[in-house]
Amino acid sequence: MSLDVSPALLAQAQEGRVAQADFIDTVRGSLPYAYQVVAGLSTELAAAEGEFATDNTTPSDEERAQLLRALASNAIRGSLEDHFGVKLAFVNCHRVGAFRPGSEGSEAYLEFTSLHNQIRNQSPELRSC
Repeated sequence: MSLDVSPALLAQAQEGRVAQADFIDTVRGSLPYAYQVVAGLSTELAAAEGEFATDNTTPSDEERAQLLRALASNAIRGSLEDHFGVKLAFVNCHRVGAFRPGSEGSEAYLEFTSLHNQIRNQSPELRSC
């Protein structure tokens, strides 16, 4: 299970109306490491002049699982992108990049998400992530 959903949020979902703020609060509580990584990257990106910020920390298995759950879900990933005003990219099971919205066609984004960059970011330690 990806998220610890409160009965109130479940009721909202069953009525077809989930408030974005309530969903983000659920993500923050359920996936604190993933939320913290994206929050940190968005802060770093806002303070920098570069095209993107990246986190290449090797997390614990539990932390890695949070990143995978957050970034593999379109709803969670999209909500984090909207909330923090970034475009996320993901390589391997731990390297996250935060880009400025609209930069998906930029050289930096295309390089970060390229096949050859995916291969360069492989390691035996992360084989089963």
